[in-house]
Amino acid sequence: MDLQEIETAITQLPRAQVAELATWFEQFHAHHWDNQIEQDARDERLNSLLDEAKRDFDSGRCESL
Repeated sequence: MDLQEIETAITQLPRAQVAELATWFEQFHAHHWDNQIEQDARDERLNSLLDEAKRDFDSGRCESL
């Protein structure tokens, strides 16, 4: 099944099922996003951002919460 077929199938769903699909997809997408962030952290891809944030805080460009 390709994307066009999926889009067509979605347009044929009743509104209630479209709402269910939207909720499911939001959770599905969030799960994959969380997994990507966790993998990036393990691979130390976020270290430069963390270092930059620390420099900004240390130089007074940020405030404590």
